[in-house]
Amino acid sequence: MKGSFPTVSLTKGDRRKRSGQPFIVLTGLSGSGKSQAIRALEDLGYFCVDNLPTTLIPTLANLSLRGSRDIEKVAIVVDVREGNFLSSFPRIFRRLRKLPRLNPILIFLEASHTALVRRFSETRRPHPLAPDRSASEGIRDERARLNIIRGMADEIVDTSDMTVHELRQFFMGLSRGKSRDGLVVTFLSFGFKHGVPVDADLMFDVRCLPNPHFVPALRPRTGRDRAVAKFMEKDASTREFMDTLEAYVRFVVPHYIAEGKSYLTIGIGCTGGRHRSVMIAERLRRALDEIDGANVRVRHRDIGLGP
Repeated sequence: MKGSFPTVSLTKGDRRKRSGQPFIVLTGLSGSGKSQAIRALEDLGYFCVDNLPTTLIPTLANLSLRGSRDIEKVAIVVDVREGNFLSSFPRIFRRLRKLPRLNPILIFLEASHTALVRRFSETRRPHPLAPDRSASEGIRDERARLNIIRGMADEIVDTSDMTVHELRQFFMGLSRGKSRDGLVVTFLSFGFKHGVPVDADLMFDVRCLPNPHFVPALRPRTGRDRAVAKFMEKDASTREFMDTLEAYVRFVVPHYIAEGKSYLTIGIGCTGGRHRSVMIAERLRRALDEIDGANVRVRHRDIGLGP
């Protein structure tokens, strides 16, 4: 069914329970989405290599175990494009499973015959096993040849009805809890008179709220000061505005996380960028600190430009 992630776990033993550095091996049928999958893993911070020669897999695995931060999480694609793959991969992958401190995970991507034929027709690319015959014949041949490797897989993913976004979402779920960053949410306060930020994904205008600038004792202060916050929170419309905006942000951020977005910048603008926008940005940061999968920060672009 579209929108579900039809994953079949083939191993109930220790293979998926092993601790150690993740080393994901993607393989499967041509046209099943391996290229999109490796891009999703790259976005999650994996060091990725597409079409790695099979004989070099142990070399890369050993390099990842030497402590280099650049390749501590590895994902590779290996498939029938490499001539020795079918004959040498089972033996080499069994060697990976014996390496201490490494957690190799074999993921096999497949799709229905109809879906694969349609994809090759749409892309107009030849099937790697059928340069001089129909794609349909090449798909049947490849499926038969890969049966042994399919049987070794930790996960089998049927991508027949999955969109690119759904495939990405699956791999995000696979790595949930292992990603160091998640969605980076930046609340960016600014002053409209200094220009609108070009990098804001969402933008909110708070110039409708009472302005501390017109209170002489508060003018030299900023929205970080408790006195400014108290002045603003006394106003009923400010409290209602903050509650409404906070509820909206709480609603949308988990959807951005689920969609796989890496960065979300939320601009909060007032006139000068020192009082109202700063106070609202700080309030939103505190409200979102508890959302799983969000790395929340705040930046005050114009706070130091003077009253």
